[in-house]
Amino acid sequence: MVTARADSRRARRIAEQVPDPELPMLTLADLGVLRDVEVGEDGTVVAGLTPTYSGCPAMAEMRADVAARLRDAGYARVEIRTVLDPPWTSDWITETGRRKLAEHGIAPPAAAPRGPVALVLSPTRRTVPCPRCGSPETEETSRFSATSCKALRRCRACREPFEYVKEI
Repeated sequence: MVTARADSRRARRIAEQVPDPELPMLTLADLGVLRDVEVGEDGTVVAGLTPTYSGCPAMAEMRADVAARLRDAGYARVEIRTVLDPPWTSDWITETGRRKLAEHGIAPPAAAPRGPVALVLSPTRRTVPCPRCGSPETEETSRFSATSCKALRRCRACREPFEYVKEI
């Protein structure tokens, strides 16, 4: 007999393996958008996803991918909920996710500072190190990339362009 807790853990492990449609080197768990996965008493799996941005165009694909994986694993009833509160923050990207981004030439967002943070009305990060050579001498070439959560940058040292996942 499978307990509800064990079944929920199994369903979560399955959902955690779903790749992000825009950053396929990351899973939805790495990106921090997979919020929770529970199996109800009636056997319905309810998974919660939080978009990285309001109106994220990849949400429909994320919902469909999670639902398909869970159904393929034998869960007949699957419900995917969009969770907006609290809103997603780049702090939810796991250390594994940050490492994978850098390995694929995408600069991860800065880690959240500890302690009180001064309120400023300018960009939150002035130095973005190059994910290829590590140089802090980079420049923004476009505020937006293929998706609104990324910007385009170029390294002044190695001259390579790269994408950067913006902090939120």
